[in-house]
Amino acid sequence: MVTPGKATILALGKAFPHQLVMQEFLVDGYFKNTNCDDPELKEKLTRLCKTTTVKTRYVVMSDEILKKYPELAIEGLPTVKQRLDICNDAVTEMAIEASKTCIQKWGRPVSDITHLVYVSSSEARLPGGDLYLAKGLGLSPETRRVMLYFMGCSGGVAGLRVAKDIAENNPGSRVLLATSETTIIGFKPPSADRPYDLVGVALFGDGAGAMIVGSDPVLSIEKPLFELHTALQNFLPNTEKTIDGKLTEEGISFKLARELPQIIEDNVQGFCEKLMGIAGLTDKDYNKMFWAVHPGGPAILNRMEKRLELSPEKLNASRRALMDYGNASSNTIVYVLEYMIEESFKKKKATTQSHEDHEWGLILAFGPGVTFEGILARNLTV
Repeated sequence: MVTPGKATILALGKAFPHQLVMQEFLVDGYFKNTNCDDPELKEKLTRLCKTTTVKTRYVVMSDEILKKYPELAIEGLPTVKQRLDICNDAVTEMAIEASKTCIQKWGRPVSDITHLVYVSSSEARLPGGDLYLAKGLGLSPETRRVMLYFMGCSGGVAGLRVAKDIAENNPGSRVLLATSETTIIGFKPPSADRPYDLVGVALFGDGAGAMIVGSDPVLSIEKPLFELHTALQNFLPNTEKTIDGKLTEEGISFKLARELPQIIEDNVQGFCEKLMGIAGLTDKDYNKMFWAVHPGGPAILNRMEKRLELSPEKLNASRRALMDYGNASSNTIVYVLEYMIEESFKKKKATTQSHEDHEWGLILAFGPGVTFEGILARNLTV
């Protein structure tokens, strides 16, 4: 069942801030919080809130924070220090909670963790969040730590690629991968000069995710969920301005180019086929595989589905994660994989047929660069 020496995902965990935002109440709340009354921008955001397909999200931002830091809602003030004070604490808290859930599901003691990979685009400090997470979990001071900063939406799969390499090159190791993000780092009042900001307001959410990765699982204790066969990363030359982020005195400012879904559509097939070819799979196998895709937005999922002629249920887990949590940047792939396992168990209950055909699949994300991250994997829960 499990290939000796190949890395496997042994457990998943997630955590969220306490503030739940229902999409239908978002527009009024956001314009009230930022003391803005521009009917045109309000109408645009209302429209975007419908097209993103997001229903609920969790956010760190709250009335208490805005009362304490009213300057966050005012255009043009240098607030990066205040933002980092809030973000650094919030991401650590969420990462600790997600990791604890994950470790509990894994079933082995925290002292068995040998390596930590920490991913975030929502904090900046020395030492980094990896140290505060290790301290908060009581990890051994000898735990070998790696930190991936500012990789945006592809960070979760990039972290998984790094965790896979560590696990396979250090026999017996167990790697904790943790991701944690909050949009407070880029929270801004609406502005007619920055209409693209509204896409983020309608789409992005906060939270944390965690995975335990290791090879040669101890099957009496550990339950391997996915086997990570081969990982690829690829950047598309001359597309670095497509997802453009800058850390400024006012926090992070993001610009997403309109052509991003088109760029992904034009390049996704070649990238997937390169990965699939390793297992002898072709485009005829698309609908026999599982697809765990980071849901950057509905346009990206729709175009992928169309280009690869995927049957609608193939991107179910991605669409559900987007609907329930929004695009939570690097964390979202954890939520997608959790939904995928849930769907596998449902299928397993509903049928007694062999699921040999369904075990291969791809774990995919797209981020700044434009960078494609992909892992050819086997779903061991079917």
